[in-house]
Amino acid sequence: MIKGLWAGVALALATLSAVVHGDPGDERILAAREALRTGDRGTLEQLDRERGSHPLDPYVQYWLLSNKLVRPDPAPIIELTEFLLQDPDSLLAERLRADWLRRTVRDEDWSGFLRLYADLREPDAELRCHYRTARLNLGDTEVLAETRAQWMELTDSHVACEPVLRALATGGAVGADELWWRFRRQIETRSFAAARSTLAWLAAGEMPKLARLDHAVKSPEAYLDRLPANFAATRPGRELALTALVNLARQDDPRAAQVRFQRISDRLDHGERAYVHAILGHYGALARLPQASEWYRAAGDVAMSSEQRAWRVRAALRVEDWRMVESSIEALPAAEQARPEWIYWLGRARAALGRGDEAAALYRRIAGEPHFYGLLAAEEGGELFSAPTGNGAVTAGDTARAAADPGLQRALALYRLDLRTEAAREWNWALRGQDEGFLVAAARLALNHELFDRAINTAERTDARANFDLRYITPYRPLIEPQVHERGLDIGWVYGLMRQESRFSAPARSSSGAQGLMQVMPATGKWVAGKIGLPNYHPGMLTDPNTNVLLGTSYMRLILDGLDNHPVLASAGYNAGPSRARRWRDQRSLEGAIYAETIPFDETRDYVKKVMSNAVIYAAMLEGRPQSLKQRLGTIAPRPVEDQ
Repeated sequence: MIKGLWAGVALALATLSAVVHGDPGDERILAAREALRTGDRGTLEQLDRERGSHPLDPYVQYWLLSNKLVRPDPAPIIELTEFLLQDPDSLLAERLRADWLRRTVRDEDWSGFLRLYADLREPDAELRCHYRTARLNLGDTEVLAETRAQWMELTDSHVACEPVLRALATGGAVGADELWWRFRRQIETRSFAAARSTLAWLAAGEMPKLARLDHAVKSPEAYLDRLPANFAATRPGRELALTALVNLARQDDPRAAQVRFQRISDRLDHGERAYVHAILGHYGALARLPQASEWYRAAGDVAMSSEQRAWRVRAALRVEDWRMVESSIEALPAAEQARPEWIYWLGRARAALGRGDEAAALYRRIAGEPHFYGLLAAEEGGELFSAPTGNGAVTAGDTARAAADPGLQRALALYRLDLRTEAAREWNWALRGQDEGFLVAAARLALNHELFDRAINTAERTDARANFDLRYITPYRPLIEPQVHERGLDIGWVYGLMRQESRFSAPARSSSGAQGLMQVMPATGKWVAGKIGLPNYHPGMLTDPNTNVLLGTSYMRLILDGLDNHPVLASAGYNAGPSRARRWRDQRSLEGAIYAETIPFDETRDYVKKVMSNAVIYAAMLEGRPQSLKQRLGTIAPRPVEDQ
């Protein structure tokens, strides 16, 4: 039995070797991909007829069928059905169903849509909305009741949901007050086109003039300064004044909005005043204004978005008002209270209020989990982070299953052809529903092929407290360590930042143009090259790992020198720019964890937390001794007068 098992492993690995090291049909696959890009249906048809045994043959057929679906000709039903029957659980079958579903929407074939939709595994937001519309158009009125129950959750829904939402609004199932609340949330999220659509669902006598809406959005200060004396006589008049206040608070210092609010507050009702106070509290907290907590208090129990609720906690944290931290977290819905950050900060609040036993119970809920708050919670209980010993066991059977998996084989072939987007999709699809053994084997397979980002992402699907050798890999050490030591940087911090930036994918390129292992922007690379005297710099040099690490680590050193030699500030500066990291300090000393929690950019806030927790884990693994996250976070010095 053992001999047969290893024979299976050998066969799987031999097949895999052919996938990875090349195939005579590679040129045909690339030619088909180019024909799809240019819309050359004739070439696609010819290449599809040449089908052989290449692992990516299904892609040529899929590309041809997707090309046919977007054309005005009748959909090729027989060909589509045959393709779906070949491998109904594959990624390409899922993508073709989605393409075909969009075609049935275009053709208004709602019965056909429902038949296909039943087999779709992971519908996106657009198709979920079309599903509602299909049911409505076929007389299923239950969809109206279901959508009515989710009315406020669908404030930012895809435009494809509009037919069902409109039917609710114009049919009287939703009242004017709910329409106005939907409008408010859309204004807050700058979804102005959606807000205009919502207004169109109001009764004719309640609709404001759209020209006045545009004025309130584009020139809120001028709009408020020229409000007619009788603006508050109607609901539309008051709502447009609120719209202007929201936009002024977002675009400018919230204090400018407060001044104008005070002028008109006596003409607004209690609920409208509470709403404005929540808006002021939110934008005041983002601007790190000390009065943000007072504005939030004045808002009382007015309905708030999840973002506003979160910033109510952060506003209280910034001024270390632990009673308000506690009450604000306790006011969160249960699902939000269960998030690690609020469990931790509720524990901190209760400890500060003298209820240590309650705090300790909260810490125990997340202590030991390898994330920012799990590490902090463990430290509150006196436990520093130590890297777990031992690696996840992989059996010969697990290795054979991963090596022979058709989805992973297609992904590796796609990576070989540098079709990285398709490859990542194929890889992730192959992991769906897999057991721990398969996932660990797949992560090791990725690592063996130097697909470092796939190795990490796959390992993160496994037991959170195991497989640290796969979660926190240290590739490129001969390249990285000498440059880190030369610049006097902490190796754990550099690896922690690089892991967050690119997950060690040298070809990585962001939508904004950042490139390589350290995601260096071309302009930043040019500036750093000038600072360190790197001759003949040009953006193409960023694709070279050695140069990329040279520029990235040099930039880290320059930022660190300019930001109090503090890794929290420097991490924020690396992501959002040093000037922002400076401005986000307070007029007094601030605990590093509170600084991180109150960073106003969602991306940067998440980034800093992950970089700092990564740094602790890497340091524990590389140095072989326990590490303190709290010590690394330290204290952020007050903002200098010139930066205030």
